Amino acid sequence: MPIDINKLQKQSGIIGTSDGIRQVLEMIAQVAPVDISVLISGESGTGKEVVAKAIQKSSKRTNTPLVIVNCGAIPEGIIESELFGHKKGSFTGATENRKGYFEEADKGTIFLDEIGETPLETQVKLLRVLESGEYMRVGEAKTRYTDVRIIAATNKNLEELVQKGSFRQDLYFRLKTVSIEMPSLRERVEDIGPLVERFALEFTRSNDLLYRGFMPEAIRTLKQYGWPGNVRELKNFTEKILVLEMGERITVDMVGRELSDTFPVADRNTALPVLVNQSTDKAEIDLILRQLFLLKQDTEVIQKMLVGGAVGETSDSSITMMDHGKPGLNIQERSMEITEEGQRLIRDDAIGDMKISELEEEAIRRSLRFFNHNRRKTARSLGMSERTLYRKIEEFGIEPKIKRNS
Repeated sequence: MPIDINKLQKQSGIIGTSDGIRQVLEMIAQVAPVDISVLISGESGTGKEVVAKAIQKSSKRTNTPLVIVNCGAIPEGIIESELFGHKKGSFTGATENRKGYFEEADKGTIFLDEIGETPLETQVKLLRVLESGEYMRVGEAKTRYTDVRIIAATNKNLEELVQKGSFRQDLYFRLKTVSIEMPSLRERVEDIGPLVERFALEFTRSNDLLYRGFMPEAIRTLKQYGWPGNVRELKNFTEKILVLEMGERITVDMVGRELSDTFPVADRNTALPVLVNQSTDKAEIDLILRQLFLLKQDTEVIQKMLVGGAVGETSDSSITMMDHGKPGLNIQERSMEITEEGQRLIRDDAIGDMKISELEEEAIRRSLRFFNHNRRKTARSLGMSERTLYRKIEEFGIEPKIKRNS
């Protein structure tokens, strides 16, 4: 009898109406009743374990154990003992016979998460279990048998690992008989609203908190963020903001304030946050270097003003100066790009001795002085949030006076 997808979605707790999630549900409905191994792939935090549980719950083994194993969390030296068990005295500390996960999962299902992390020697034994159900405990010559369904998951490209020689090709082909690809959250932004609502309701009910909901503008803002941590990151963010904004309806400003620590912004507005294709640290360093270059330009202009005489008029595109009887001398606005031919922001003799943290500290100190220690204006000019600026001030031991009237 075919599995009803709507019923499957309710039972499994898989949230979403996007095409990607619909395809995942259809694959679960097809493969769950058939006793075959399944490989679930996708980025970290996309919900691969939820899919494995859904397969097991809709399978013929629904009333048997589901053993979950995180292969990446087990040290290489003991992974075989954990998976297959060991005999008493087989190694130091083996004070008694011990069952492994495959023995515990007999007649049931075993979920091998992050299977790409398993050592090559262990992969040989996994292949044997997959093909024949046979294994041996560590330190024992007796062949044992287990009747177990294997569901594996990975956030790595196993085909690339095969090419590099760090994953066995025969095991890869055996695992990928049936594959389910989990979409990233940025590929299913229409599901963010329902996910936030579910996470919020579950968290507030379990912690007896008042929940007033999210404003539509706040949800739209969440959809603009890239969510590199996927559903897991969204869940953690939802719980965090509900605690920090206890009992309040979540607005776009609240969301923007909490997400501002994730990436630097030049000006906060309702269109933020924006999706960036570089890391937070890289983006912040780029903005700091840009600000240092601007400060250098300002210094050069002021120096020329002092040498050249009285200032004529200024505009957005140029600065007009009087220079020893040569009126109307225009200093054109320079490009923001630092080139080999032009003035360098960093002196050649400083290369090799400087640190990014030193440049960062100088930019913050000089910007604070420029804005008379007004932290709000300083943060805005540097393209970082006030919270990040406060953290940097503490990190570098900068303690300027806080200007009360901004």
